[in-house]
Amino acid sequence: MSSDAPSDSLMRVTNAERDQVVELLQQAFADGRLTSQEMEERIAHALAARSRGDLAALTADLGGAVAEPERVVELKGTGGRITRTGAWRVPRALRVESEYGGVVLDLTHAVIEHPVVEIELSLDYGSALLTVPHDTEVDVDRVECQWGRVVCRAPKRQKPGGPRIRLTGKLGYGRLKVRFR
Repeated sequence: MSSDAPSDSLMRVTNAERDQVVELLQQAFADGRLTSQEMEERIAHALAARSRGDLAALTADLGGAVAEPERVVELKGTGGRITRTGAWRVPRALRVESEYGGVVLDLTHAVIEHPVVEIELSLDYGSALLTVPHDTEVDVDRVECQWGRVVCRAPKRQKPGGPRIRLTGKLGYGRLKVRFR
């Protein structure tokens, strides 16, 4: 049986797949399985990779396969408040949608396993409050406000070892406030 579909190793990769391999390489360095020079070389190759085969070759001797990118976790509400506080696990990609309610995301005690977290907001008539740890970098440049505003008191430059939060999306008649605890 003949197929015109390319094999999995020839499939082109996404930015999320490249990022995942970079994380695996950084973890391998932290575990002592790679030297800093090996990690740097492999990361450069990972960022330039075009196919899944290219990425697989970079991690083949590390015992970790390149998995599919993590799915986007969605939080949806109509009229109530969407709240996440305490020791909740923050996904790599989070989409928050609400028509009339507010959103409170407190990351100060959350488990953040990813160096970069993407949060997409889609709020019609509600506001959002994001509370972050002190070592967090927050990018709000891609958030659109129609009648509200964005107030960010977190730094644009990351302190060593802290996560990076990228906020995107639209707010209709509310505001986004980002603060430290």
